[in-house]
Amino acid sequence: MVRKTTRKADRWKSKVWYQIVAPEMFGRAVIGETFADAPEKLIGRTIEVTVAEMTNDFSKQNIKLKFKVSDVSGNTANTVFMGHRLANDYIASLIKRQTSRINANFEVRTKDGYRMHIKPTCFTTHRAKTSQIEAIRKSAEELVQDRARKLDFERLIEETVQGKLSAKIYRSVKNIYPLRRVEILKTEIILPTTRQ
Repeated sequence: MVRKTTRKADRWKSKVWYQIVAPEMFGRAVIGETFADAPEKLIGRTIEVTVAEMTNDFSKQNIKLKFKVSDVSGNTANTVFMGHRLANDYIASLIKRQTSRINANFEVRTKDGYRMHIKPTCFTTHRAKTSQIEAIRKSAEELVQDRARKLDFERLIEETVQGKLSAKIYRSVKNIYPLRRVEILKTEIILPTTRQ
């Protein structure tokens, strides 16, 4: 019994604390701390933080950013950006009766060659017809594809997280059918590289 306790204590003593740091595009902000007995054990770990936690802008507490540890340098665990998502309870609060929620999922390629999925969702003021829903989805895709082609990865993510992309979608489709709100539900990076 004493041996087990000693062995466990030894394992704890051998562990080192590491700071988890966001990529350059997020200002190398410290997004967490973790400990491990070997730096290679951190590779591949994921961490999710809200924009509010990173910036102290509490209007962004519903936006969650996902990072993955890519390499370790000293006591710093560097990460790559994997995508973002909106909190489920926030999305649930936007759903109303007798209205339509129009989800979409597009694969895009940015100006500098990043591939990613972007998932907008549009909320109408009343229930829309199937033809209107299809027209809204098509118009949203055309706009998102166009923005991706014109912007590099960093700028596209910035537009998405700051709400600029959803505002552009809103303006482009509101004439098809009246909308209450447009949000980018989720982004996912496909085969992320270390270029961040």
